[in-house]
Amino acid sequence: MTPQQPRIVHLDETSPNTRRGGDLRAVLTPTSVGATSGFMGLAIIQPGEQIAEHYHPYSEEFVYVVSGSLEVDLDGVSHPLRLDQGLLIPVDVRHRFRNVGSTEARMVFHLGPLAPRPELGHVDTEETAHVQAGLLAPPDPAGART
Repeated sequence: MTPQQPRIVHLDETSPNTRRGGDLRAVLTPTSVGATSGFMGLAIIQPGEQIAEHYHPYSEEFVYVVSGSLEVDLDGVSHPLRLDQGLLIPVDVRHRFRNVGSTEARMVFHLGPLAPRPELGHVDTEETAHVQAGLLAPPDPAGART
């Protein structure tokens, strides 16, 4: 087995995923850097946009707001999530993020551990306008499951 090597990845090297709403960028993943314990990325959410409700059956999700104002629904209960606040979302907790401010919001996310297979890591519990209209974005890169 080849030892894992450090690698810097710039946001511009990632592809936007808009399938669940917002602009999700999987930055450090098993495919991009050989990660074995989880993956990290950035969610860019414009005013009025949301990331559709979903949950992760194998992974905890850690989020940290680096700009803007969000609300997060956790198992149907709404909570404010503001600049410089972090949140741990346990396994199996349904969650949805909404930008309730007047400026772009940016949120770093990390999920771990990885699911046994990428397609098992994310369960959608509602459809987005893209899905309803048949305008699916490309599949998540490297099985990114935010």
